[in-house]
Amino acid sequence: MDLLQQLITVFAENGYVAVFIALMICGAGLPLPEDITLVAGGVIAGLGYANVHVMFALTMFGVLLGDAAIFLLGHHYGPRMLKWRLVARVLTPERYARVQEKFDRYGNRMLFFARFLPGMRTTVYITAGTTHRVSFWRFLLIDTLAALISVPFWVYLGYIGANNHEWLVKWMHRGQTSLWVVLGILLVALLVLWWRHRCRARCNLP
Repeated sequence: MDLLQQLITVFAENGYVAVFIALMICGAGLPLPEDITLVAGGVIAGLGYANVHVMFALTMFGVLLGDAAIFLLGHHYGPRMLKWRLVARVLTPERYARVQEKFDRYGNRMLFFARFLPGMRTTVYITAGTTHRVSFWRFLLIDTLAALISVPFWVYLGYIGANNHEWLVKWMHRGQTSLWVVLGILLVALLVLWWRHRCRARCNLP
């Protein structure tokens, strides 16, 4: 967790601006984990260097802006973007082909679940842009819905565990699994609500 401690130090000294810049780096696909960055933002709020609710709003904006930038670059430049040196390191032709295949199988669901798959986000978002499989506004809607689950999870986890390093480290290790559990519960709840609505609609039929 050396990286986490380094980020906490930098964020505590430089505030919201440093958190925002770090999220832009994450969005560009550079080797800075978004999850750890969000947790570090929550930690400095828990330590009193920032307001946690403002931190949540800032990180949501930063995450969505970074994702949108990647998508729009892919949408504008198309497959030519794959020849850029930085992009080529993240998205090889073989990986690009695999992501396209998954889009064929799962459609827009790929965009939603990519948010919960570290290492896949940038490749999926670039591919969505370059292939023109989805409009920008649909992409932004799907990405926002996914981010509304993951971003507050990591930020508030950091906030709650700011003064208990051992507990925080333990739950960060469990975090990805816990996030999938939260996502599963939400999906089940939505299915139950949809089923109840459908049943009521049938009962009201003449």
